[in-house]
Amino acid sequence: MSLDAPRLWPGADGEPVSCREKIKTLEENHREAATLLRDVFEDAILMGVDEAAMRRVLTDLIAALPSPKRLP
Repeated sequence: MSLDAPRLWPGADGEPVSCREKIKTLEENHREAATLLRDVFEDAILMGVDEAAMRRVLTDLIAALPSPKRLP
């Protein structure tokens, strides 16, 4: 596992995203998300939350995000 952005961003059609601006935005979003999640995770652990439980909480949070393709 790594906190680095993926080398390739798979597109919905199975082909990698190739637009430089899209890749730049995806990489920036990945950096911001990694920083925020790391801070949230560290705060929880330092406040006494069980590490494995916090990992489950964050994983569940990601899994519960609605798809923008299904929004009205």
